[in-house]
Amino acid sequence: MPARPDPDPELAAIAAYVTSYTPRSELAYSTARYTLMDSLGCAILALNFPECTRLLGPVVPESVTPNGARVPGTGFVLDPVAAAFNLGALIRWLDYNDTWLAAEWAHPSDNYGAILPLADYLSRKRAAAGKPPLVMRQVLDAAIKAYEIQGVLALENSFNRVGLDHVVLVKAASTAVATHLMGGDEETVIRALSLAWVDGQALRTYRHAPNTGSRKSWAAGDAASRAVWLALLALRGEMGYPSALSAPKWGFYDALFQGQPFKFQRGYGEYVMENVLFKISFPAEFHGQTAAECAMILHPLVQDRLDEIERVVITTQESAVRIIDKSGPLHNPADRDHCLQYITAVPLIFGRLTAEDYEDAVAADPRVDALREKMLVVEDRRYSAEYLDPDKRSIANAVQVFFRDGTATPKVEVEYPIGHRRRREEGIPLLVEKFRNNLSTRFPSEKVAMLLELFSDPDRLDAMSVHEFVDRWVVE
Repeated sequence: MPARPDPDPELAAIAAYVTSYTPRSELAYSTARYTLMDSLGCAILALNFPECTRLLGPVVPESVTPNGARVPGTGFVLDPVAAAFNLGALIRWLDYNDTWLAAEWAHPSDNYGAILPLADYLSRKRAAAGKPPLVMRQVLDAAIKAYEIQGVLALENSFNRVGLDHVVLVKAASTAVATHLMGGDEETVIRALSLAWVDGQALRTYRHAPNTGSRKSWAAGDAASRAVWLALLALRGEMGYPSALSAPKWGFYDALFQGQPFKFQRGYGEYVMENVLFKISFPAEFHGQTAAECAMILHPLVQDRLDEIERVVITTQESAVRIIDKSGPLHNPADRDHCLQYITAVPLIFGRLTAEDYEDAVAADPRVDALREKMLVVEDRRYSAEYLDPDKRSIANAVQVFFRDGTATPKVEVEYPIGHRRRREEGIPLLVEKFRNNLSTRFPSEKVAMLLELFSDPDRLDAMSVHEFVDRWVVE
């Protein structure tokens, strides 16, 4: 019988980072506050969609957890595992939360689904026992680390190319930070992480035709809740599996990653939080964000000539060609918000792209599919190269419309979406306005103003107890 091995160095590196590293970048903290603000705004907007809200609440109806976590925008009081599913599903439902694009695509704010409810629950428990509660600075610390783990793993490792969904990275990152939030030491984090990697991993089936469906909107909530559960098991002393990644034949690498070990472009720090991509203008798959911007610019030139269009050429990156170039029928909102042609057609026709535009009422407009049928998607190799260039990280698209009379619009190119770090100064005021608009769909103006004021005062926000912060989002 072989001796039990030392932990895989990949697990050990994450555990050491989570338990020992203190973020130092003020840019990372200021960006983290905006990611928290934006994530909660996305969650509140999602409450307007019954297909989402029907999934919310406790596992057992009408059950209540003493000192349980509150779900923002609702009156639910839940155990932290169920609360993680609820908040994770809300944040991700409309495909409007922040993004990370590299060899793998990811949505680092999915980790708030695990972090905020767990911190809320722990803070309430501590306060009830007369102990100091957790404060929001600890939530931001955990977020910076979860973003970094997920994003650094995504830089050089493509899970989608082996058929696995990117929520595996939410599970791993959230498991690590959740274990540490509950007091787990380095060895406990390693055990918890091993449980995450030997766990069943989600397939991308629900993101691609012909099976595209709403699970893609709650898959991150599922991963966040699973992370909290695995962290709780590790804290109870459940054993780990030290070579969960590298074990011959049975480990993650051989069983699910074509025998290839993870590759790393950089160590763990604050890089991902500093460079995260915000979805500001459009709730759409991020590879198509700049195409929607191009279409908005072209809308005034084509709105009165839709019947005269011969073809529309969309020039894009390889990743967009691979995952959101779709022809033929689109069956539901989840199908439409991952279709480059649909993302481009709606703003060309209507001069807008909102979450409601993926619903059946807009999709039934015959002009949408008629325009989609005239679209040609082509790859620009420069776009593909600069998409992966760590110094550029562009997400470029260009759109040009050709008419039957031989005339054409200019070719409109947008290389960096408004949510890119290179456009932060331009984007942040619009991100705040997005937050205001999202909250206004559910909250009275006084509550919206109160929450905006809180986010405008970093010192006050950081020092606030987590449960006091969450209480400001509760709807009875």
